[in-house]
Amino acid sequence: MVLGFSIALIVFSLLLMLLVLMHKGKGGGLSDMFGGGMQSSVGGSSVAERNLDRITVVIGLLWFACIVVLGITMKMSN
Repeated sequence: MVLGFSIALIVFSLLLMLLVLMHKGKGGGLSDMFGGGMQSSVGGSSVAERNLDRITVVIGLLWFACIVVLGITMKMSN
């Protein structure tokens, strides 16, 4: 069980990194330093960006749940 949650934690960590890097910069951050601020945001957030936000939140919650379950199982096994 610990092995399964450890593998899930690694997968969710990699997915979370990928999803965060896919987000569009809001300006004023590190994305401006690398040319992300050159684009003008003409409207609100598109459907794809909202879906990306939702997916990122869900993966983040799953990542957090894996950490909590691993912590509980490790504590109970000692």
